[in-house]
Amino acid sequence: MSAGGSTLFTGIAELVTNDPARSGLLGIVPDAALLVRDGVVVWAGSAAEAPGVLDRNATGGDAVETVDLGGAAVIPGFVDSHTHLVFGGDRAAEFEARMSGAAYSAGGIRSTVAATRAASDGELAARLDGFVAELHAQGTTTFEIKSGYGLTVADEARLLELASRVTDETTFLGAHVVPAEFADDPESYVELVSGPMLDACAPHARWIDAFCETGAFTVEQSRRILRAGAERGLGVRLHASQLAPGDGVALAIELDAASVDHCTYLTDTDVAALASSRTVATLLPGVEFSTRQPYPDARRLIDAGVTVALASDCNPGSSFTSSMAFCIAVAVRDMRMTPAEALWAATAGGAAALRRTDVGNLAAGSRADFVALRAPSFVHLAYRPGVPLVDGVWKDGARLS
Repeated sequence: MSAGGSTLFTGIAELVTNDPARSGLLGIVPDAALLVRDGVVVWAGSAAEAPGVLDRNATGGDAVETVDLGGAAVIPGFVDSHTHLVFGGDRAAEFEARMSGAAYSAGGIRSTVAATRAASDGELAARLDGFVAELHAQGTTTFEIKSGYGLTVADEARLLELASRVTDETTFLGAHVVPAEFADDPESYVELVSGPMLDACAPHARWIDAFCETGAFTVEQSRRILRAGAERGLGVRLHASQLAPGDGVALAIELDAASVDHCTYLTDTDVAALASSRTVATLLPGVEFSTRQPYPDARRLIDAGVTVALASDCNPGSSFTSSMAFCIAVAVRDMRMTPAEALWAATAGGAAALRRTDVGNLAAGSRADFVALRAPSFVHLAYRPGVPLVDGVWKDGARLS
């Protein structure tokens, strides 16, 4: 950025704005330019119009630095609205067993809980910093982080405190699974999560979540926990319908959850209810890739009018990927999404799942979080799976990588 704080980005072959005021789902501008001041998008449009914009003093009188992106496609930074990035150990052996035919279940979470409890704050923080660098290098500029691998009052609070150092989007997930020490008395654990654990964690969290699934928490247990969090001012999120159909989606809508995540097994009633609500269906293709479960049917949701997000669910057990580009490619290949729908879901859809309007788009007034691709079009994200196409990443107008 220039000393005056204004930068004009030129040489953009294709600019994805996600601006609903423009035509098409992605609001694409060909042969574009982008004007940024003090970390915010001031103007986006045709490069041919840029001189006139500058003449109209759109920079506020600042000196303007020009950056030529050399024919790159530019997209909003990815918004990853579902991750679990603070943990100890790994579960490579579990993955290997699953690829050899073992079934996936939620029970493996407990092994990560044990490793996380044993890890020091320094070890967890260093690993988290590595994951954040990994996210940034792959074009993710906004991300949510859940707790859920401590499952004691002190451990859940420390995981959220660590997460809050790197993102404002922190989620208390004490209701991940019932830990081994409460296996014979799950109701006492629900009381702990919705009482003392919530008290310790709420100051470090924006959201509360629960894993509403067989082998984790019932609908009624989830309702009690989520309502307690909402009463403390936390927004509601929910894991549901990953392993089998259930009443989790109805619960999410009842509580006006920002997002219900997984959505692998949905009834027609679930889909209709989501379409008439403001709850986002967040799909996590890395999970199905890693567990060999059926993929959720994104086409069914989109055609019904449901708002859909894509997220990585980066975690050591069921989806150890931090690549949103990979998630886009899988969603296009196996979930019946078009490349445009998948990119929108990984940017504007993720922002909707976090109830944010300042990220996930490049309309005037949004944060200047964007990615230059080593490609002429966003379609290459799905067209060239596995190829590192990210050429540059900017967060609040400052280059990260």
